Parts: sequence; C-alpha cells; structure tokens
Amino acid sequence: MSAAALLICALLLDALLGEPRWLWDRAPHPAVLMGRLVAALDRRVNAGTHRRAKGALCAFLLCLTGVVSGWLLQHLGPFAEILIAAILLAHRSLTEHVAQVARGLRRSLPEGRRAVALIVSRDTAAMDQSQISRSAVESAAENLSDGVIAPAIWFLVAGLPGLITYKLINTADSMIGYRTPRHEAFGWAAARLDDVLNLIPARLTALLIAVPAGVADARGIRADAAKHRSPNAGWPEAAMSRALGIALAGPRAYDGEMRDYPFVNPTGRKLLTSVDIEASIAMLWRAWALFVAFCTVIVAVQFLGDP
Repeated sequence: MSAAALLICALLLDALLGEPRWLWDRAPHPAVLMGRLVAALDRRVNAGTHRRAKGALCAFLLCLTGVVSGWLLQHLGPFAEILIAAILLAHRSLTEHVAQVARGLRRSLPEGRRAVALIVSRDTAAMDQSQISRSAVESAAENLSDGVIAPAIWFLVAGLPGLITYKLINTADSMIGYRTPRHEAFGWAAARLDDVLNLIPARLTALLIAVPAGVADARGIRADAAKHRSPNAGWPEAAMSRALGIALAGPRAYDGEMRDYPFVNPTGRKLLTSVDIEASIAMLWRAWALFVAFCTVIVAVQFLGDP
C-alpha cells in the first residue's frame, strides 16, 4: 500500500475509535514515552557550557531515534503502520478535548477554566467566558496544524520515520523550546527545527480551514499570521478566526504577567461563547474531511499512473 492509502486508513481508524482509554490506563502512550526521552536529555545534558551545541546534538539524536525506530516499526507490516499512525495523529482526541471545554463552560465558569487549563499553558484562573472560548478555539486551530496535519504530511513524505521524527521534535519544542534562562540556548535547535518542519503544514492547515468555510481573504490571513510570535501558528489561527467571524489571540497572562499580544482578525466578534468552541470543532472535522479527500486524490493519481 502507498503512504497515502495507509494514511487514509489511519485517519479513518482514529476517527472511528479515538484513543483506547483502557489501553493507555495500562501502558504508556507513545507521546508519553517521547516526553520522557526529551525530559531525560534535558536533565542529563542541559548543564554547564556550550548548551546550544548540546541542544543541537540532542535534536540530532531525536531525529536519529525517529528515523531508526520508524524504519524498524514499518517492517512490522501495513497494519502496524496504520495502527501506529492512528495513535500518533489523534484527531478525534483533539476534538474531544476541545469539546470538554465547551461542556464545562456551559455548566459554569470554574468548570470551563478547569477544562481549558488542560489544553493551554496561559493563566486561566481569572478567565471570563470569552477568554475561555477564545483559548479553546486557538488551541483547536494550532493543534490541528501541529498535532494532525503536520505529522500526516511527514508520514506522506517519509512514512513512519518521518512521522515519528516529527513528533519527537514537536514534543521537544513543546518542552524545551522556550526563551527561558534554562532553555533558551539548549532548546534553540529543537525550536528552530520544529519551525522548519511546520512551515508547509501550517499554511496547508490554513487552506484546509479556509476552503470549506468559503474564506477567500488570503491577504488578511497572511497579514495576521505575520503578527504572531510563532512563524507558523498564526496561519491556522488567522484562517479559523475568519471562518468563524471572530477575533482570536489578543492580551493574555502567563505566569501572572499580562502580555499585550495583538488580535488576529481584530474586526471580528470579540464576545465568544461555548457555541463558538463547538463551531471550531465542526471546522476541524471539515478540514479533516478535506485532507482525507486530498489523500484520496493522491491514491487515485498513483493508481492511474501505474502501468
């Protein structure tokens, strides 16, 4: 089977079954194992001098681990490849986590804050309804890009080695890719490599969100994406904001410090509710369906091109 055909099967399997809780209650999830590996490297290597060089070496070791483990695992056969890809893509899990925020918010503000705290890193204790909703929608858009579309693209490009390598680097970026005294030098290589690996997927995700919603404001999406502190995360956020007619991003607090980030789609509606979260989930599934259709076209072209 081609990589595109395997990917379609993986996406459908994940959509139908989601995360088997009974399994991950008994065994560590692969993402957890990746996090443990990054944490171990951080503890043992991130000390002394030459931290940027040490961080670059660790990023190389993560890439090597991804390539070798992926190469070994793909020899288990197509069913194993489909199963592993489905576990690592986890689109349904993303939609379920975002939906939990909407359900919590409908019950009360404290429950909405508790639910959104599980999916964002910003301060949530004083969030109002709009801030909770905005955070959930932003998380939905960003994680569609770096949690689903990007690993899927790298699976198309390089099979399981590409997928696992991407997930390892993305995990490293989420753990050590911060401009803090401890990680600014050590995590620099992982953060920059993650930026490169997400360059095309982020823009493709924006397209996948915009097309089903009939959004044709490419210039506005590009302009708002450029305001974002990340070179990639702004693209899906800008597309989602226009798809729903809302303003995203804006001021928020980290570690008790308010940061005056600009709004994405500033003319959009700023009073948000759980209804907007649910609308973003619908957009996630529309983007997912369009991506499956894209993969189906690849399979069809490959089939017609075979002698």
